[in-house]
Amino acid sequence: MEKNSTGTPEASLFDGEGWFDAIEAGVRDRIRGFIESMLEEELTTALGRERYRRGGEAAGYRHGVRHRQILGSFGPLEITVPRGRMPKPGGGTAEWQSATLPRYARMTKQVEALIAATYLAGTNTRRVKRALGALFKGAVGKDVVSRTWRKVKADWEGWNRRSLADEDTVRLILDGTVVKVRLDRKAINISLLVVLGVRRDGQKVLLAVKSMGGESEAAWRAVLDDLIARGLRTPDLLLIDGGAGLERALVSLWPEVPTQRCTVHKHRNLLAHAPEALHEEITADYNDMIYADTSAEVMRRRRLFLAKWRLKCRGVADSLEEAGDRLFTFTRLPKSQWRSARTTNAIERLHEEFKRRIKTQTVLPSAETAAMLFWSLLASGQITMRKVDGWQSLGEPPASMPLDLVA
Repeated sequence: MEKNSTGTPEASLFDGEGWFDAIEAGVRDRIRGFIESMLEEELTTALGRERYRRGGEAAGYRHGVRHRQILGSFGPLEITVPRGRMPKPGGGTAEWQSATLPRYARMTKQVEALIAATYLAGTNTRRVKRALGALFKGAVGKDVVSRTWRKVKADWEGWNRRSLADEDTVRLILDGTVVKVRLDRKAINISLLVVLGVRRDGQKVLLAVKSMGGESEAAWRAVLDDLIARGLRTPDLLLIDGGAGLERALVSLWPEVPTQRCTVHKHRNLLAHAPEALHEEITADYNDMIYADTSAEVMRRRRLFLAKWRLKCRGVADSLEEAGDRLFTFTRLPKSQWRSARTTNAIERLHEEFKRRIKTQTVLPSAETAAMLFWSLLASGQITMRKVDGWQSLGEPPASMPLDLVA
């Protein structure tokens, strides 16, 4: 049995009038009322009539209430849940089930994500309980932590096995991000390979996040082969940062699919080939080319850029030529899509948000927990993704690049 060296009972350390917070109490009462109103409205909609209203056809009937405890980021609450009976197709009735508050749910997704993230950070059930005990007033015990962890682990494994046959993805954005993990008691850098899909309706969706030991062709090919085996369709467009291993994997798998090299990454490459005194001039010329209004103007400025910088700084021109037409694939798309198709910014923002949330953890426990943590931030809704610009025209595949526009 653990002892408290201060002689003060742990549960009552901050009890008493001196620690009563009227604001917290008021907010919790409002939240309780909001949840109960939401459940009442859901049952009313399912029944097709207001409480106590007579006449008309009803889909079922009410029959009392029950009390449940729910744990959220607002703390533990006891709420009153309305009950109802709904007719079954074969006759008789069945208990109404709320979609807002699923059966057996005892905590919100936000709390599950918080427990999982704390566990993934490299601690154990006892420490998680201790860390979250004050916040949730003792409602989080070791059994709750263990049960939540098992659920998250099962969800993660199911997500990695799920079928992708119904994912109507028309675009893939692929990139790797480096994180530090512990291996054999040493801190090492590993690469998480991330694949983001864009559906035909413009919504972005995480398809894969895996640690494969690096960003080699074999590593990327293993990730992509797994996605295809689970039903991933051939995309209309690929967006990449220009990594050699990834490019070779994509060429061997989808040689005919148009590929767009990230214009932001290429800009950094150009600057790396020139002295700092020329950076401002290179940036101005590059932006004039990439952000020109028409395809013809983009290609005209491309020719001017190459002619100028072959004379002024050969390395800059060679770096631009290395990307070839893949840097200008976006010009074959409808103009409304140019902004979203020019760069891998969508996936870069995910990387930045992920690293911002783990910056206080110098080293993650393992490669698997790093991938799980990345996934859990999206699965729990802590990171959300909006639709891509120009999604209304995503059904139109890239056109062929006219020969007279090729430099």
